[in-house]
Amino acid sequence: MTPTVGILYPGFSAEDDYPLAERLLGGPRLPLVHTEMRVDAHRVDALLDIGDGDVLAAGVRALPRPLDAVVWACTSGSFVLGWDGAAQQVAELGAVAGVPVSSTSFAFTDACAHLGIGRVAVGATYPDDVAERFVAFLAKAGIEVLSLSAKGIVTAAEVGTLGRDAVLDFAAAVDHPHAQAVLLPDTALHTIGLLDELEDRVGKPVLTANQVSVWQGLRLAGGTMRRDGFGALFRTV
Repeated sequence: MTPTVGILYPGFSAEDDYPLAERLLGGPRLPLVHTEMRVDAHRVDALLDIGDGDVLAAGVRALPRPLDAVVWACTSGSFVLGWDGAAQQVAELGAVAGVPVSSTSFAFTDACAHLGIGRVAVGATYPDDVAERFVAFLAKAGIEVLSLSAKGIVTAAEVGTLGRDAVLDFAAAVDHPHAQAVLLPDTALHTIGLLDELEDRVGKPVLTANQVSVWQGLRLAGGTMRRDGFGALFRTV
């Protein structure tokens, strides 16, 4: 069976990572719906609006059927709610979708658990106050952030313009010598197609938002398998 994972993606920035992942994986289907983004801003008020239950439910209803799983592919639009709020967000979406549902924030914690990672360095494109909420979210899963670098970029659209060299340099710059992995949490950042290159540059696993979102969706759909070109996460089954 070829799994189909519906992707809910806010606005327009790095959504082309998902059709690229679909082509590179050569099997799973990743249909994507753009959810409403009234304000493109890495601000708490805007992020709460992006992750509003009615907005996401409308996105679920717009996804083509049948589906095996759904992923809300927005890290900041889930962790901004805190652990309990993000869990409620996923539960409410699951009731609408009728299939397993997760978000990118939980995909990060599940991916770290899968790889046995407990100490990380985080390279966040967000402003400091938003990035600190991601650190607090990871702490709820027992993941220690040894270093945090926040680029302070306000809009997802601007993040989406960062090219290959900028992404590679950023990952290398934020690493910590005692971190077991580097986390790049923004789904607005283009990383699919760079995953092995990122790990070669840093010398350890690099978990990125769009990578873990795809992995989580396939895991929930029962379609995970070893794949080259997608980093250590996809090589560890």
